[in-house]
Amino acid sequence: MNVIAWIILGLLAGAIAKWIFPGHQGGGFIATMFLGIIGAFIGGTLMTFIRTGSLQLVGASLSIPGVVIAVLGAIIAIWLWGLINRG
Repeated sequence: MNVIAWIILGLLAGAIAKWIFPGHQGGGFIATMFLGIIGAFIGGTLMTFIRTGSLQLVGASLSIPGVVIAVLGAIIAIWLWGLINRG
């Protein structure tokens, strides 16, 4: 997937995940984009592991199922970030 598609997927997935996840996560435009891109990798990797049983670093695609997977991955990333920064 090209860079522009990753940016669009990252912004979309990060914004939806921040909207769904309770609490205040902070961060701006760039943080939301990175959160979504990380979520796409987390979601894509988990879906590949569930489907094939092998652990491969795979990103979700820019499609409706890909966005759903990226949003789920971004929610996991928000939760993990909250655990790390709890204090």
